[in-house]
Amino acid sequence: MISYLKGTIIAKGSDYIISEAGGVGYKIFLGGALLSRVGVGSVAEFYCYLYLRKDETLELYGVESPANLELFEQLTDISGIGPKAALAITSLGSRERLNEAISKEDASYFKGVHGLGQKKIQKIILELTGKLKTLGKQEEDKEMIDALVALGFPRQRARQAVSQLSSEDASRPLEERVKKALKLMRS
Repeated sequence: MISYLKGTIIAKGSDYIISEAGGVGYKIFLGGALLSRVGVGSVAEFYCYLYLRKDETLELYGVESPANLELFEQLTDISGIGPKAALAITSLGSRERLNEAISKEDASYFKGVHGLGQKKIQKIILELTGKLKTLGKQEEDKEMIDALVALGFPRQRARQAVSQLSSEDASRPLEERVKKALKLMRS
């Protein structure tokens, strides 16, 4: 499975790029926002999802971060949402804005995505309610654990300290949460 590619962009189409990595050209479908930021001749990296179509054709879909890849995969797990729609949704805006739209059940956020009717939008909102907050928390926890490991603590001990933090701490800046985790590790 291809999950990450870094290479030189040698061609660009209306919804894809071709990236040369290791002497091989990979056609990667990108969302509009990401596609507009990359140009032919530049070196770029993409987190990829390898999709096997019903006709047994392989397609690569690229996003800019592991978090967006995880979101993309969550979206494709929803019945009726294919990779092109999932890619369009991941490029609508920030993860925070998507969380906000889902928590407020704001169907208008998804209106720009071709092929999504009201029923599919409601299904997406229903399926993702609660899941995105969990994904966001996992990312924040990983960031805190990585910071503690960088300070010389064993990963397992860092995980334990992060898991002991209260839900009230989640709204605090990363530096304050790391300090609190350090205090918990000392006690």
